[in-house]
Amino acid sequence: MAYKKVLTIQDISCVGQCSLTVALPIISACGIETCVLPSAVLSTHTAGFKGYTFRDLTEDMPAIKNHWVSEGIKFDAVYTGYLGSTKQIEYVEDIFSSVGSEDCITIVDPAMADNGNLYPGFDDAFVEAMKNLAGKAQYIVPNITEACFLTGMEYKTEYDKEYIQMLLDKLTALGCRNIILTGVSYSADKTGVIVLENGALSYYEHEKLSNSCHGTGDIYASAFVGALVRGKSSYDSAKIAADYTVECIKATAQEDNHWYGAKFEPVLIKLIEALA
Repeated sequence: MAYKKVLTIQDISCVGQCSLTVALPIISACGIETCVLPSAVLSTHTAGFKGYTFRDLTEDMPAIKNHWVSEGIKFDAVYTGYLGSTKQIEYVEDIFSSVGSEDCITIVDPAMADNGNLYPGFDDAFVEAMKNLAGKAQYIVPNITEACFLTGMEYKTEYDKEYIQMLLDKLTALGCRNIILTGVSYSADKTGVIVLENGALSYYEHEKLSNSCHGTGDIYASAFVGALVRGKSSYDSAKIAADYTVECIKATAQEDNHWYGAKFEPVLIKLIEALA
């Protein structure tokens, strides 16, 4: 396999096992050179911590990109996670075209919402900008809440296959070619991932755990990117990422004091084995 180079663009939460502190080790463990473009630096993530520090790096992003262009640096894949503003989304659109290789894979995790609500600080303008970015990506990896905001559909906790198909149809209408829709659950004890690739639909169902962890969306998306760039199919990548995320949650379940993230490091070997 050719030695691939991935660029991931998202924030650094120094403590909290999310964003770049998840993406960098997970994609690297997949045997891929992982380069980063930090959008901000926070002392911790914003869920549950108080008094965290925040430094916005928006205005550093064009200069970093321009240096890469001057050096002739290209990336085989560009993967975006949490972006903090509409301006950052505009910069990402330029990065896709200016430093992506000829066959660059672009993956957008529209990390902006969960459980029916936008994250703090996001508004309708941000959603509109994310719609545009999602429509330009080769792959998007939303949860159901994010899919609802992108499409304007009502968020539901109970739904049927017709509802999910409507979500997929509306996402496709935005220009999204390949959709990995996470957290799709048709029963109380099961959940899964919908994969829509070039019009072909598949569903991978797995056990639904009673506990949840911060950052599992970042873990999932990063494992998906690592598997995809390694040459796995979209379905196999979605399955590998789902199984790995489940293992991370299980590894964290017995520690009440580890509330701020998932213990993904001890089970990295299982991700590596799944890629063999």
